[in-house]
Amino acid sequence: MQNDEQTRNLARVAALAVAPAALAAALVAHPFISGRLPNEAAIADAVVGGTTGWALVHLAAAVASALLAIAFLALRSYLREAGENRYSAVGVPFVVLGSTLFAVLPGMEFVPLAAAETGAATADVAAAQSEITGWFLAVLVVSTLSFVVGVLLFAYALIVTRVASDRFTLVVTVALVAMGTARFVPFSAVQFYVQGVAALVALWPLAYLMWTQPTPVRHARPVGSSA
Repeated sequence: MQNDEQTRNLARVAALAVAPAALAAALVAHPFISGRLPNEAAIADAVVGGTTGWALVHLAAAVASALLAIAFLALRSYLREAGENRYSAVGVPFVVLGSTLFAVLPGMEFVPLAAAETGAATADVAAAQSEITGWFLAVLVVSTLSFVVGVLLFAYALIVTRVASDRFTLVVTVALVAMGTARFVPFSAVQFYVQGVAALVALWPLAYLMWTQPTPVRHARPVGSSA
């Protein structure tokens, strides 16, 4: 029984450690897109400049999004053991939906890739990207809204369960919110780099917490605080 619990906790730690690393790596490896997004001309230049790299980085982003959903399922398991069966439970479908739709976005970016692979001119690649922009933005907005709602619910679950110190919880909570809301900001520096760093800051400490504290321990509330 103890070995089973250790294996389960190791799997949770691995999920929370690998997912943000995969996401950060995929986002940092993404070609920098200048100007306000979506910038069809800049995207076309990036695709034509390296079709293989474009394909690999978007495949990696889709995989990372799936891993991120698994990471939150692992966090939900830990919070459930701490007695939290409300906010994180409601947050799971929002995070999973947001992550699933976010994984659709890299797939949509194969449209300009397909145009480039046919030998189309850069202007035609930009035109292909422009054709999917409306749908791309619609999926981005829905996925981001869903993910942010889920992240906020998980953040509140961490606050009410008090499985870590107040300072630890504050750092993780702020990073979770930053990771979700970064997707709203239409600039590469924020969507790629801020989101990637925020994911690491949010989930790596939680992985460490689970590693060092496999069984959740709820911290006592300060004297005089409300329950």
